[in-house]
Amino acid sequence: MRDGYLRRVLKGVLVAAHVEDSLSLRARALALVTPPGAVVTDWTAAWLHTGLLRPGDHLEVPPVSVFLHAGEGRLRNPLVASGERTFRRDDLCTVDGLRTTTPVRTAWDIGRLVHRDRAIGALDGLLRTGAFTRAELVRGVERFRGHRGVVQLRSLAPLADGRSESPGESLLRLRWLDIGSIPAPDLQVPIRGDDGRVRFRLDLGVPELRFAAEYDGQAHHTDADREHDEARRDWIRRERGWVVVVIRKENVSGAAADVERRLIEGVREARRRLGRFRPGAGDAPTRHP
Repeated sequence: MRDGYLRRVLKGVLVAAHVEDSLSLRARALALVTPPGAVVTDWTAAWLHTGLLRPGDHLEVPPVSVFLHAGEGRLRNPLVASGERTFRRDDLCTVDGLRTTTPVRTAWDIGRLVHRDRAIGALDGLLRTGAFTRAELVRGVERFRGHRGVVQLRSLAPLADGRSESPGESLLRLRWLDIGSIPAPDLQVPIRGDDGRVRFRLDLGVPELRFAAEYDGQAHHTDADREHDEARRDWIRRERGWVVVVIRKENVSGAAADVERRLIEGVREARRRLGRFRPGAGDAPTRHP
């Protein structure tokens, strides 16, 4: 690992560094630490289905979350976080011989049992797999009436959107919707060139106001990425008259979080500028379908 030949997939599981991540690789790695009869659940199941890590888990290797059926006890294994849980037959599926909760059951569990700031990114990622629809996600909520966390699940399930491209972007959308006093954002808003073709997309925006916010996850942005993003945003501001604010982790979480102020001020500035800007060819504001 020190010399870069190996990388750690899970605690106690290594793989050659050049092997690409895949659903099959994740399932095979989990099978090595999951005892017979156990079910992979929660964020570990979300990672299996989507490849998304729980926020902060890129800094450490998280324990594997595996549960036994109710009445079978809990696992005493330092590699896993465990307990008992009741499952229906259609709650479970098999991936390369590994038993796990289905994407939609995983979404219901995370939506109930994980802090909403982390849960929304998992719900979006699981919805993005195409294994279920948002309507199916919402319809299943009342099955958990009286269970721990169902109130949170009721509020989050209708907000899930598979167009979100990262947990950070999902959290930014949640913060935006929490404000309530500014128009709700659309996702992956297209910006067209003079030829009418889509040239760029913005993470979140209100086309009618020409206002957008983009989330920059610093851990995944190189200097070249940042330069490209800034050039793209400058063009959108200059040529299309948009107000684009850049949001980072410290803006949405922690003691210095100021995302609400930045979004409200951005909307105000967009309203002021809207009347002064004259759209170019093929740039009439339209909502993303």
